[in-house]
Amino acid sequence: MLLRHGQTLVMIGDSITDCERARPRGEGLFAAIGKGYVALVSALLNERYPERAIRVVNMGTSGNTVRDLKARWETDVVELKPDWVSIMIGINDVWRQYDTPTIVEGHVLIEEYEATLDALIERTKPLVEGLVLMTPYYIEPNRDDAMRADMDRFGAVVKRLAEKHGAKFVDTQAAIDRLLEHIYPATLAWDRVHPNMTGHAALARAFLNAVEFEWN
Repeated sequence: MLLRHGQTLVMIGDSITDCERARPRGEGLFAAIGKGYVALVSALLNERYPERAIRVVNMGTSGNTVRDLKARWETDVVELKPDWVSIMIGINDVWRQYDTPTIVEGHVLIEEYEATLDALIERTKPLVEGLVLMTPYYIEPNRDDAMRADMDRFGAVVKRLAEKHGAKFVDTQAAIDRLLEHIYPATLAWDRVHPNMTGHAALARAFLNAVEFEWN
């Protein structure tokens, strides 16, 4: 498994990462780390590898786009001096174009998304041992659905940047699609975005596979 003894993993993103985490940092007693995939990642890392004392910090913020991540990157990532950083962003960048189509100043189009994420990766690469890039996703099996199609395009950007920078890549859409072969979308998430614990488990498993977690 790639994370070594005493290392810190910062996981940053939007509401899917946030999941009611504590402020200013999502770590500590009780549910401070949140109630989603980050909590599952932390629990499984520390159950499977207790001797490594891996520290997981949740820095997700509900409603964020990549533009918001850029604004808080110094305080919420760089100043924490992590060894590993995981980024999952893009859902709101796409969603705002659909649920608030007339509020165009809140839209992050794909060109800005790619350029901003690329710059954040460039800024962070020299400071950390490893980066994990996770795609955005949409809990919709119809790939011709307009929002699903856009989400897939944003996901392709993440894959391209992972290849460019040698980062670990997590295809969260593929993890969700596997569930959608058997589970109706509304069962996983009423709004097709914020998943129940089954969906979060799929995200956590996909992340852990990317860092070579040994399940057995």
